[in-house]
Amino acid sequence: MTIEVQGVRRAFGDVLAVDSISLTANPGEVTALIGPNGSGKTTLLLMLATLLVPDQGAIRIDGLDPVTQPMQVRSRIGWMPDGFGTWDALTVREVLLTVAAAYRIAPELARTRTDALLATVHLDDLADRRARVLSRGQKQRLGLARALVNDPSVLLLDEPASGLDPRSRIELRDVLRGLAAQGKTVLVSSHILTELQEVADRAVIVARGRSLQTQSLDAEYAVTATASWRIDSLDPDGLTAWLADHHVPARRVGGGLTEVEVAGEENAARLLADLVRDGIRVTGYARSQGALESAYLAATEDRR
Repeated sequence: MTIEVQGVRRAFGDVLAVDSISLTANPGEVTALIGPNGSGKTTLLLMLATLLVPDQGAIRIDGLDPVTQPMQVRSRIGWMPDGFGTWDALTVREVLLTVAAAYRIAPELARTRTDALLATVHLDDLADRRARVLSRGQKQRLGLARALVNDPSVLLLDEPASGLDPRSRIELRDVLRGLAAQGKTVLVSSHILTELQEVADRAVIVARGRSLQTQSLDAEYAVTATASWRIDSLDPDGLTAWLADHHVPARRVGGGLTEVEVAGEENAARLLADLVRDGIRVTGYARSQGALESAYLAATEDRR
């Protein structure tokens, strides 16, 4: 079930929140929607979720128009907003059963699906606790389970990793990859670029309400894209001089570290070999910025 967005625009009074965003998200893939605060990500997701009407442009979800066919679209999507509200008096299990009832899912199937989802998001041990006792991260996991109750073909996730601890973020990454492997279309908005690079198949970079760039994040991109590397040396001045002599753009970043931009992993490996060969005493050499981060910063350079 493909998501297609063409030239979508949405304003709130004098504030233009979305100004001509276009993107495509395909089944079997995780598509990342990234951009600074106020770039229109949430507004776009709300339009995809049938909760806002675009002023102009076209949106299609599996060929369906969210404006004129909202009920058909809602039956196919799972929506997880950034601000997840819940019914505090209900237990975690009751929250999911209530959502299942709203989708008119048969009670027996609803109970089976609820148990499976609670295990997937690691909330089965809290199933009979009131929702009000959940932490922010636990509520996020409940929000993801709620978005999956109707077994949607399309997932729209707005900052799903917000408030999650490191282990929960790793588990979320595995869940999203598993959903994509099932053939679902996953569109996820986040500002945690390093994690998106690990989970996403492609990224759509937006700023000031416009889509600036769509970048594939396949294995070839990971190997060939430009990324930042930090070098630590016992002789920082000697390192700086060597880089200047070899016309390698570099800058000091504090603590004796030097940062360089290198196009591709092969060139990064060659640079390290050349440094060692020429007697530069390197004690540390690691990525400081992933390829997706570099692409994002380049696309939003005018925000400086």
